[in-house]
Amino acid sequence: MKESRGKASNKKCILCGKKTKLVKTECCNQWICDDEDKYQLFSYSTVSCSRNHRRYTLCGFHLTEGHAGKWQTCDKCKNEIDVEMYAWYGTNEHNFEKLTNPPKFNPTHCVQCDRIIKRGVEGYTHMPHGTFLCEECGQKHMDELMSRGK
Repeated sequence: MKESRGKASNKKCILCGKKTKLVKTECCNQWICDDEDKYQLFSYSTVSCSRNHRRYTLCGFHLTEGHAGKWQTCDKCKNEIDVEMYAWYGTNEHNFEKLTNPPKFNPTHCVQCDRIIKRGVEGYTHMPHGTFLCEECGQKHMDELMSRGK
């Protein structure tokens, strides 16, 4: 994402508004915080504007996957991400430009307790055969598996 770097007094991060330590995104050429160094590996923290845009938007996904054209009309992006996550990647707070007509989808439910899982922002376990457990049921499942191994 480090296409251009620098302190640009009249420029600011479109996501958080900060005016120092900026970089232009490779995907959409927008000013954003050059702050990926703040991210701690495996923390799932969202403190980094540049990482969030690169990892959690259709714009970033489109570039990372090497797709041609604009992300807004990319059939490859639509086909490579399930509908629920496609809608979230296109409309969340990490976007500069949001998807204007996100697709409708049936929300994901925990296969054990039937609670709705907000997959873009909540923890979950993706089980075999495409089912999901919410974070609480997933932890119980792991605890059961671990106790069997003792």
